[in-house]
Amino acid sequence: MITKDYVILAAEGMHARPATALVKLTKKFKSSFSLKKDEKIIKLNSMLNILSMGAKGGETISVIIDGEDEIAASEALDEFFNEQLKNL
Repeated sequence: MITKDYVILAAEGMHARPATALVKLTKKFKSSFSLKKDEKIIKLNSMLNILSMGAKGGETISVIIDGEDEIAASEALDEFFNEQLKNL
């Protein structure tokens, strides 16, 4: 199991477009993904789940990856969040 922390830098927080892209990315892997903010943990399998977290700009979220391809999935998430930073 791998846990990665990311800070939401977009002022509008985690909105529909990046949430959809994030779900699409996770579907490429066999590992399971969860998203944690504060004490709330949800499955990272739908845009609505992500939006329900209400992650605002400046807040930290944690992504928990568990499965046989978790290392590759972790690297892809790092790339995803770094790319999102460029598009702010």
